Amino acid sequence: MNTPNTIHSIISSEKVRGTNVYNPAAEKLGSIDELMIDKISGRVRYAVMEFGGFLGIGTDRYPLPWDTLNYDTEMGGYVVALAKEQLENAPRYESSDVPEYTDEYGRRVYDYYGVPYL
Repeated sequence: MNTPNTIHSIISSEKVRGTNVYNPAAEKLGSIDELMIDKISGRVRYAVMEFGGFLGIGTDRYPLPWDTLNYDTEMGGYVVALAKEQLENAPRYESSDVPEYTDEYGRRVYDYYGVPYL
């Protein structure tokens, strides 16, 4: 199925940054820090969510498979089927220690969220 682009379905990556991420219980989990885009296909592979810390200090980054996020217009943010407790064991890294986004790393992230790896 081919979905037409509309003014409401296209967004700049700049505007995605800072968008809140919620779980289905409407609890804020964090906010989008950056998008990781596959250079070959052009597809967004991950939304990296910031969580924890204070004023950006001590926050961890959580790569979320892009397909796990659904934009909710009423909440003005993305919703992911994830409880706060699940973040305790989720793949993450400190902003100063960015991992290499290899296929091995990608499989580990996607497996954690129960999503088939591309």
